Amino acid sequence: MPPLLEVRNITAGYGQGWSLREISFAVGAGEMVGVLGPNGSGKSTLLRAITRMLPERTGEILVQGVPVEAQSRRALARVLGVVPQSTDVTFSFTVEEIVRMGRTPHLPRLAGMSAHDREVVDASLLAAGLSCFRRRPINELSGGEWQRVLLARALAQEPKMLLLDEPSSHLDINHKVELMDLLARLREGRGLAVLLISHDANLTVEYVDRVLLLDDGRLLQDGPPAEVMRKETLEAVYRTRVEVTLSPWSGAPQVWPIPHQHTGGGPS
Repeated sequence: MPPLLEVRNITAGYGQGWSLREISFAVGAGEMVGVLGPNGSGKSTLLRAITRMLPERTGEILVQGVPVEAQSRRALARVLGVVPQSTDVTFSFTVEEIVRMGRTPHLPRLAGMSAHDREVVDASLLAAGLSCFRRRPINELSGGEWQRVLLARALAQEPKMLLLDEPSSHLDINHKVELMDLLARLREGRGLAVLLISHDANLTVEYVDRVLLLDDGRLLQDGPPAEVMRKETLEAVYRTRVEVTLSPWSGAPQVWPIPHQHTGGGPS
C-alpha cells in the first residue's frame, strides 16, 4: 500500500520567491505528524501546496498513490479534510448548516441530504462537542467554538486524513487539550491520519508520532519527538536560548525558552 500522503521534492511559493524548498516526506494511514517551526518557516505554505492552493510549485504530491493534479477537488475532499486557521463567512449560517457543507463532496449535484448524510452530520457535531450548538448562528460563536465548527465540517467529509493549520490558536489551555484528545481518539477509533501545523510544540509532541521541523522553507528534521526536539537544534532554528526537559508524566520532550534577562543578553 502506498502512503496516504506523499510529498516528493516540493518547491513552492507565491511568485516573489520560494517559501518551500525541496521538501519530501510521507504520512501513512493512522499516523499523527506534527509540523513545527518559527514564523515564516513555510508551515502554512506546505498545507496550501498539498491542497493545490499555490500558483507555483515544482515536485510531486500524491494522495493514495495518485498525483493530486490527476484528481478532482471533490475526490480529494473525500480523502483530505482541511481545518484552516479561519474562514470568512458572509452569511449568518447556523452551526449545523456549516457542518452540513462537509457532505458536499459525497452528494450528487443538486441532490438533497440522505438519512446517512444526516447521521454523519450528527456524529460530526457530537464528536466536536457541538450538538447543543447546532441551531446557533455562527456570528454568535467565540473563536474557539468556531474552530470546532471547522473541525466538525471536516469530519463530515468522512476523510481519511485531517490537515490542520494552527487549530488551537484561539483556544484556552483546557480546550487545547480537549482538541488534541479528540484528534487522538479519531486517529485511534477511525484510523484517521493527522498532519498538524502548530506553534504549541510542548502540547504537540505529547500526541504525535513524528515531528517535521521546518526552517527557512526547508525540512531540517523528520523523526520521533525525542530525536528532533534537541536543545542545539531548537536553538539554531528558533534563534534563542532554550532548555529541553522531559515531561514527568509522559517522558515527551518539553521546550522552555530562556528569557534574555536570565542569559546576560541575546542568544550566544
